[in-house]
Amino acid sequence: QVQLVESGGGLVQAGGSLKLSCAASGLTFGGHNMGWFRQAPGAEREFVTEISWDGRNTIYADAVKGRFTVSRDNAKNTVYLQMDSLKAEDTAAYYCAAGNGWGRMSSAFRHWGQGTQVTVSS
Repeated sequence: QVQLVESGGGLVQAGGSLKLSCAASGLTFGGHNMGWFRQAPGAEREFVTEISWDGRNTIYADAVKGRFTVSRDNAKNTVYLQMDSLKAEDTAAYYCAAGNGWGRMSSAFRHWGQGTQVTVSS
């Protein structure tokens, strides 16, 4: 059974930082691209970033480029999202996802976590 468990969310002031983690089990972690998506209340889920299976390639949504950094540790079956210079509009539930596709579409990902809440106060 595949499990993706996010952690590290919380409440932070605007301009602050948070680091999210997503621990994976039940799959060949090193064989999957990993993504982060987010969903704010009343909004559709949106793409944040993706990192390739080997960590060599990344893509970011324009809204987070230059502020967020995705990384992974295949030895620990974990993907990370470092979020700096946080803004109120970054407030959302953040989800990690695993898949074999590449791109900004949620259809590229087969497995999803339950999400962790990030709230940025202005």
